Amino acid sequence: MVNIMKSLPSERSIIDDIRSRLPDGGAAGLVRGIGDDCAVLARAGGLLELATTDTLVEGVHFDLAWHPAHLLGRKAVAVNVSDIAAMGGIPRFALLALGLPATLAKAWLDDLLAGFIAALAEYGVVLVGGDTVRSPAGLVLSVTVLGEVAADEVLYRHGASPGDGVWVSGCLGAAAAGLELCRGGRALPAGHPWAPLGRAHLDPVAQVRLGRLLATSGMVRAMMDLSDGLATDLAHLCKESGVGAEVDAACLPLADELRQAARELGRDPLDWALAGGEDYGLLFAAPADAAEKLVRLVAEAGGPVISRVGYCTAGSGVVLVHQGRERHIAYQGYDHFTGPARP
Repeated sequence: MVNIMKSLPSERSIIDDIRSRLPDGGAAGLVRGIGDDCAVLARAGGLLELATTDTLVEGVHFDLAWHPAHLLGRKAVAVNVSDIAAMGGIPRFALLALGLPATLAKAWLDDLLAGFIAALAEYGVVLVGGDTVRSPAGLVLSVTVLGEVAADEVLYRHGASPGDGVWVSGCLGAAAAGLELCRGGRALPAGHPWAPLGRAHLDPVAQVRLGRLLATSGMVRAMMDLSDGLATDLAHLCKESGVGAEVDAACLPLADELRQAARELGRDPLDWALAGGEDYGLLFAAPADAAEKLVRLVAEAGGPVISRVGYCTAGSGVVLVHQGRERHIAYQGYDHFTGPARP
């Protein structure tokens, strides 16, 4: 039997191949297709429709042995809403497709759906349909979220220029550290010093308010969310913008609990920050002279801390500067086909 996982190229190569097969010119009403966090469709009245889909697969994105049903339902919402936030949009409607194994307990499913619906309500999203099928190989959740944004506010991955600052929101690597702790069977009850790391993986929060604030600020040129790690996501943004980037390791925002966990587990915290993924903060580029205004704007709005971690450069590729040395890190984050499964 052919080993399909080894025969397939990287996720990025597969997407590029699909993109190359599409006809030039798109279709009527299509503003932006493959290449951003959401597809963008034209609507009347100066608004754009945003559409995104994300799939969570048992054994790839979660492990039922330690991912609580309620939190898994919440996460399925957050990872999709995060794509809307990355475009500066407002999430409105959702579709849910469930692939359910016959062995799944009804009580567990009820808890999953309770978490899912509660998270929808928190983001102001209404469930409008979907599909339910039997799955012979584990639980699958596929969610589509529709949102909207004004045509003059939408933020794409393209638009960054050499000299722009590269920014991230929140801390990096917490979700990856939390995943490793969960895999290792660590109990992280509320009040445990490392509990925030577990929550970052199990119950991420989409940055919708921050996305809207940045989109309406007029100071951001390009944006996406951080789902596959800074090394890969910044490479995507750079590719779409036709620029390179230089990242200063000393500027990466790392939480104290992440550094402590790294010391105890014998890990380099930079690995989690650069390649771990699932942070679901926002990655964006803004002119260098907008730095002070951006920090003040976000702070006054009560948003998460934003950090400038580097600059866009002429050329291509992503370089990390660490202790006076440079190394290329583009696309060294999570990949479904060339990297290890997250759980």
